[in-house]
Amino acid sequence: MSSTQPLTVSLVDDYDIVLKGLAHMFDHYRDRVLVAEIDANTGLSDRTDIVMYDSFAQPESDLSELAELVRNPRAGRVVMYTWNFQPALIADALERGVSGYLSKTLPARDLVAALESVHAGEIVVSDPPKRAGSAPGLDWPGRREGITDRESEILALITQGKSNAEVAALTYLSPNTVKSYIRSVYGKIGAESRTQAVLWGVNHGFTPDHHRIDSWLGGP
Repeated sequence: MSSTQPLTVSLVDDYDIVLKGLAHMFDHYRDRVLVAEIDANTGLSDRTDIVMYDSFAQPESDLSELAELVRNPRAGRVVMYTWNFQPALIADALERGVSGYLSKTLPARDLVAALESVHAGEIVVSDPPKRAGSAPGLDWPGRREGITDRESEILALITQGKSNAEVAALTYLSPNTVKSYIRSVYGKIGAESRTQAVLWGVNHGFTPDHHRIDSWLGGP
């Protein structure tokens, strides 16, 4: 791809901190990628080469948002950006017309290369990550308090009112694994009950702004 014509990428997520962390990953690649962030107040009027759908704390088993993005005439191609590589999720995403299923463990240079391949017409699916950690530059609510990316997802879901069983189903984790994550989060934030954890989450950026996606899909 010519360095004089970088591809344009829009980022879809319900959390500002996640969007900003992802956008910063592209800072050193502005000759190849231009980021158009979607915020709560401004819809995107221009056509975008690629839309990156970040799956943070969103129901990955419900892919209706992805299908809507694929049908949106302003989105050239749509890619899923996630650390959840369950085969059923990958198959469902590809069936809905997604052009890429990319791992959050990709270094920025590899992520840019993958996006360029998608833009060139390829279907790109990353190798399943080895849960060794997220890519440098990513951010998420609670990171500065020592909460891991996966723990942050779990806390965001329970802040939204999801039960342990619902969290397990949405994240494709076992109930015992979900309980283990929750116990770990409690210890890090000093919570002794679910109510305290939810209140902490509400006060520390774990409440999503669903208007962002609605705006991009042509909603209010």
